[in-house]
Amino acid sequence: MAVRIIAVLLSLMVFWLFVIPVPMGIINAGNITGMLVSAILMFVFIFWGRFSSFVSSLWEKPAGKIFVSVTSLFIAAGIVLAVVMSVCMAREMNDPPKNDNTTIVVLGCKVKNGRPSLMLARRLDAAYKYLSEHETVCAVVSGGQGSDEAISEAECMKIYLTEKGIAPERIFMEDKSTTTKENLAFSKKLIAENGLPQKVTLVTDGFHQLRAEMLAEKEGIDSPYNISGYTAFNVTPTYWVREWFGIVYYKLFG
Repeated sequence: MAVRIIAVLLSLMVFWLFVIPVPMGIINAGNITGMLVSAILMFVFIFWGRFSSFVSSLWEKPAGKIFVSVTSLFIAAGIVLAVVMSVCMAREMNDPPKNDNTTIVVLGCKVKNGRPSLMLARRLDAAYKYLSEHETVCAVVSGGQGSDEAISEAECMKIYLTEKGIAPERIFMEDKSTTTKENLAFSKKLIAENGLPQKVTLVTDGFHQLRAEMLAEKEGIDSPYNISGYTAFNVTPTYWVREWFGIVYYKLFG
């Protein structure tokens, strides 16, 4: 009984971790999946006796045995895949350049009322820290203008960095892209046109680095370095799980 109570409480805690971003307007595959899975686990642990009896009754029938076996294999495969992806994501979170022969590429994110969203601001803060410590390095700020954005993400990022003291001539704007793939393809072209160092350092959120690197390498950007912005704990689980779906989708259809 004590184990079941602990399991129910842990499932409830996980559920609330994925609920927290909802009032902030963040609803995506990550927190929907997290809430659904944790709710199912709570239900299973609360009604463990009935659940066990139901599974046992299924197991007694040939079709039920197949269903239970396939479902168990599917769940196990999903867990293994999630663990493998998480390990790979964690490994790519922080791989800073070995020298100054690099070009920083800051990947775009939401702009609100002409100013960077919290997530974008934290990416820019990470870029600013590196640029202020390495005064010969230039940056490409990459992101177009969405229908609900007053200015392009690139322009917003350049304003933010120059206000913090980075010289405007060190910042190159790529303001036409609408996806991460375009961020990277258009930034690569801009780097070549301006004679900037070809070795790229990606600046984005830690959870996004693995997929960004996959996309970069597909665009011919070889083994990019990584610098990650800080992601708030209360939204990390949601975006981390969403990224699993992004990685799988990219591997299947990218």
